[in-house]
Amino acid sequence: MPALLDLATVDEYSLIRDICKRSLWEFVKEFWGEQSEEKLIENWHMPFLCSQLEIVAERVFRRQKKLYDLLINIAPGTTKSTIVSIMFPAWCWTRDPTLQFICASYNDSLAEYLADKSRKVVQSEKYQKAFPEVRVRGDQKAKSFFELTRGGWRMSRGIGGQTGKHAHIIIIDDPIDTQKALSAADIKSTNEWITGTINKRKVSHDNTPSIMIMQRVAENDPSAVWLEQKKKGAKIEHINLPAELTDNVKPARLKKLYKDGLFDSKRFSREVLEAQKREGPWTYQSQFLQDPVPPGGGLFKVDRISIEVVDYTVPGWQLVRYWDKASTGDAGKFTVGLLMGKAPDGVFWVLDVVRGQWEPAERERIMRQTAQRDGHKVVILIEQEPSGSGKESVYNSIKNLAGYFARADRPTGDKFVRADPFAGQVNAGNVKLRRAEWNEDYLNELRLFSPIAVYKDQVDASSGAFAYLAGRKIRIGGF
Repeated sequence: MPALLDLATVDEYSLIRDICKRSLWEFVKEFWGEQSEEKLIENWHMPFLCSQLEIVAERVFRRQKKLYDLLINIAPGTTKSTIVSIMFPAWCWTRDPTLQFICASYNDSLAEYLADKSRKVVQSEKYQKAFPEVRVRGDQKAKSFFELTRGGWRMSRGIGGQTGKHAHIIIIDDPIDTQKALSAADIKSTNEWITGTINKRKVSHDNTPSIMIMQRVAENDPSAVWLEQKKKGAKIEHINLPAELTDNVKPARLKKLYKDGLFDSKRFSREVLEAQKREGPWTYQSQFLQDPVPPGGGLFKVDRISIEVVDYTVPGWQLVRYWDKASTGDAGKFTVGLLMGKAPDGVFWVLDVVRGQWEPAERERIMRQTAQRDGHKVVILIEQEPSGSGKESVYNSIKNLAGYFARADRPTGDKFVRADPFAGQVNAGNVKLRRAEWNEDYLNELRLFSPIAVYKDQVDASSGAFAYLAGRKIRIGGF
């Protein structure tokens, strides 16, 4: 009888080995209990994500050229990290224990936590009996790095950390801390690390795939960077799974798997989603619907702006051209000169937008040319930055505009806060646009405006012009 029991045990683990090596999803189900005490709550997205990870991994196993990098946008609390960061490397080693992984998350603590979970799976009794050839070297005690006896390893880093090694597969899991999503500096540095530092740490640039999984947090987050690269021809497969059925589900064929418009009725019932909306509509729109543009344009309800033809040369209009200057002609900055008028009936009109990326000499020429076109009845205000160079720049512009009513304006406070009074008039339906070719770009900037929006120059110029027309006394910049 003991011999028969031993044989049964061998057969059991042989069966586990055979089934799990062929299917990541079966592996996840089989070894779930080795890394969590919680019951596995299954949903259709789990086997789907596993199948997509398998497609990526199979080519790595054969050291073939990758088909694409993989971008997955999905809500928090969907077992995404368990599948991608914990189970996927452990499963890959059952097929090839020489594989090398670099895994990154928004900080060292999270990266090491996920690594520790993955190591527990590999070192569990069940895993070792099913896959005895996959063993962690006994002297590997560092949380951020462990190596297998067959040569494979896992390095775990927080965003911005040094790697020094080259991987067969790179995994980026939650690169942005959602508590810091409104920090433009953090987003910028994260994007630079992902596109620069980590992108160079590949065994083969042709063969090494990058996998990034995250909820959307901002208009210019790492997902946006990858999607922009995709538009330019980069080979990136995008999976987008909002918590409710929207037109943004990708691939589109997955829409049929949403039941009653819900992604996962067990995790995200209607009641749960409504509570999330009440808690933070902006957060819900980005992290749960995977669309960082809030409904109706966020601060600005742009659907309440009408576009019409108007004659603002008749008597009774107040007119101001507000300039928000960029210091250089670099790609990230725009100079904007926005003409706003207050009509005799009290309606505010955005009448003209001059916008471009110009070097200082060209910018000053355009400012002078615009003043000549506007005429002497238009007040000219120029935003003055608080630095000494900002004061000098405004002084030079005012000197260039000799003969016109040009003044410096020194606004204070956050741009988002300064935009609020103008947004109030927009949302009340008291702002109109003169029909022109710049209308679409202007409305898009209002629609996307947020504390971490990429472009704010037109909004900032609008805020300054509106403040003047609404009666705010400008702060003269020392001239």
